[in-house]
Amino acid sequence: MSLLVVGTVAFDAIETPFGKTDKIIGGAATYISLAASYFLKEKINLISVVGGDFPQSALEMLKNHHVNIDGLQILKDKKTFFWSGKYHNDMNTRDTVATELNVLGEFNPVVPGSYQDCDFLMLGNLMPAVQRAVISQLATRPRLIVLDTMNFWMDTAIGELKETIAVVDVLTINDSEARQLSGEYSLVKAAQKILKMGPKYLIIKKGEHGALLFNKEQVFFAPALPLEDVFDPTGAGDSFAGGFIGYLAETKDISFENMKRAIIFGSAMASFTVEKFGVEKLIGLTHKQVDERVQEFIDLVQFDIALV
Repeated sequence: MSLLVVGTVAFDAIETPFGKTDKIIGGAATYISLAASYFLKEKINLISVVGGDFPQSALEMLKNHHVNIDGLQILKDKKTFFWSGKYHNDMNTRDTVATELNVLGEFNPVVPGSYQDCDFLMLGNLMPAVQRAVISQLATRPRLIVLDTMNFWMDTAIGELKETIAVVDVLTINDSEARQLSGEYSLVKAAQKILKMGPKYLIIKKGEHGALLFNKEQVFFAPALPLEDVFDPTGAGDSFAGGFIGYLAETKDISFENMKRAIIFGSAMASFTVEKFGVEKLIGLTHKQVDERVQEFIDLVQFDIALV
């Protein structure tokens, strides 16, 4: 089933307690597409924008992961979106050092005709109006629309964000964003309020403490895998989203039960991402490595218990 990914393809510069990088390849759509590529046999259709400074080698890397870049706008006389950040010792908080919108400041997504058969749509973090503009260009509504967003849009464009949330099927946000959006501290109460805004499902990401999946009647919790080394959390949430949507698109099953499995596959892809800087660990994984990592999650939570 065809998957359409919309989001940023960018440059990042990252500093953590374990080291720092110069400009490296990043962006939500990059992480999402790479993570999803380990599950889908079909090409992943990408919509994004880069400048003339974006390297051909990175475009070839995406193609090697069967990502179709027909919808990637290349503005040759402009610069690619750039973000720089520094993580604190706890690796859960960070400071933004620099944000240069560059081509993203004038991004007007165009859905090519060849992308119109989209069954699954993953909207990475972007301006809510831009995310909604993609939905409006699709002649037929996809079977499943997943939206990722962040606190910045809650601060600056809450009306637009709520309009967009109302027309999607799955919303993914972290725990602090869920509290901000709902005004509730309890994540269960927060989920109940957010689900009334329109989405059928809500995923609340809790970083090193796992993820929660809600619908109006059910809740599921998946732990994060305890890792010996966490070098860079950048893109972990996007890799999670890519594994989640990639698994659903390949299995063609959007039931709550299958979403529970998809959460585990998404968590596995996120666990790879944090072990190296940027997208390095997501490039060239084998299916055996992915299967072994998923099995680690299964072993982590599987146990027998007798009720007396």
